[in-house]
Amino acid sequence: MAQFVDRAVLHLQAGDGGHGCASVHREKFKPLGGPDGGNGGHGGDIVLEVSTQVHTLLDFQYRPHVKAKRGGNGEGDHRNGARGEDLVLEVPVGTVVRSEDGEVLADLTVPGTRFIAAEGGYGGLGNAALATAKRKAPGFALKGEPGEAHDLILELKSMADVGLVGFPSAGKSSLISVMSAAKPKIADYPFTTLAPNLGVVNVGHDTFTIADVPGLIPGASEGKGLGLDFLRHIERTSVLVHIVDCATMEPGRDPLSDIDALESELALYADDLDMDTGLGDLRERPRMVVLNKIDIPDARELAEFLREDIEEKYGWPVHMISTATREGIDELKWAMWEIVRRTRKAQRKAAAEAGAGVGAGEPVVIRPKAVDRQKSSGIEVVRDPMYPEGWLVTGEKAERWIRQTDFENDEAVGYLSDRLNKAGVEDMLRKVGAHEGDTVTIGDVSFDWEPSIGGDPTLAGRGQDARLGGTGRASAAERKRASQARRGLIDEYDYGDDRAADTERWQG
Repeated sequence: MAQFVDRAVLHLQAGDGGHGCASVHREKFKPLGGPDGGNGGHGGDIVLEVSTQVHTLLDFQYRPHVKAKRGGNGEGDHRNGARGEDLVLEVPVGTVVRSEDGEVLADLTVPGTRFIAAEGGYGGLGNAALATAKRKAPGFALKGEPGEAHDLILELKSMADVGLVGFPSAGKSSLISVMSAAKPKIADYPFTTLAPNLGVVNVGHDTFTIADVPGLIPGASEGKGLGLDFLRHIERTSVLVHIVDCATMEPGRDPLSDIDALESELALYADDLDMDTGLGDLRERPRMVVLNKIDIPDARELAEFLREDIEEKYGWPVHMISTATREGIDELKWAMWEIVRRTRKAQRKAAAEAGAGVGAGEPVVIRPKAVDRQKSSGIEVVRDPMYPEGWLVTGEKAERWIRQTDFENDEAVGYLSDRLNKAGVEDMLRKVGAHEGDTVTIGDVSFDWEPSIGGDPTLAGRGQDARLGGTGRASAAERKRASQARRGLIDEYDYGDDRAADTERWQG
């Protein structure tokens, strides 16, 4: 028998994006071919897909570490890198996805629904995509971004029309075994059932599902008897059925006290629910009471004596059955179906009145929140809490630029400086009182701040920036003056400041 696991922790690592390529087209009889480096491919996503063929989280229990493939690097001749293959993980219907902090990220109840649990990193741009009118042949490319890496908690909550609740050994497993084809473990000791059992009940040409939830005891809402693990599977049931043992020999136990005790625990658990299951308040869902084990004479007398009292006190329908002799099973089955049918009709009507954009029961793709897609930069400059004399630049956009930059390439560093300056980072630093030489931290990179200096960054060679260091490349004015001097039009050593030339001009 397969082990039932209803909780698992996943350690996810989406695929990294591929790096862009810095390449220049070279072909005979085609000078100045220009940049032709392709972009890197996006990393693969990790996707959770709801499947009806999976009924447990057992696979994730033994393989919690999940990693998707990275994107391919860009190549020359405008060849982009291949996109990393998405990793699709199948999860059962009724899976709730939570973050490490316990926040509910997705409630997967419709087969076919997809949730992007971890998004792959974006691929870096090649130098062909970075070419501008000013920088015609970039000697650098952007690096690919790393994929998302975080932990997620998966919780499975049973999806059933009818949920059986009751004290341990009340006969819940026996009832589901005679009403459906389910074969749960049945024994004469408490807590025989340690995991929910689901069964399909046939009523004429229709069917409904029934869930055998492990036994509850007073204090279950506080975790006693693994009550929280059991109560989790009650949230999804649209009808609750109290299974009452009329033949119990425990002192202080009777049908009325059993129902009151379980209702008290259900009410306490309903107060702690932090999400809407679409079935309404747990305390207001339809209920039914089943008095079990009437094959025992004393139990039958007690059931007949208390039946009217239960109906009068709670207003719920009461049925007397025996799972051993199957007395009253057919009547109970059709009574359950009648309540389920009315509940389904009410739910469809409520969904139609809601008028949601997506029809009820339609699979959708749930994507994570967009990362910095606003018009504003979202960049802020604050004091560094780790170094009071330094400054911290925050904002997803700035941190993303840092991750994309190859700091071994001076031209890439100059390009990063231009991006930060255009976003207003230097103006922000001046306004908050930053001085030259102060330590500025962006993401994982710290550097000494130096205000930008003027100059043309394209005067240096490929992979260099004229503003970051000296360069031997002559400017256009210098090349023009040298040409005029070679042709004898001007004195090479006469700079027009009334200084005499050191040598005479050659007359030829």
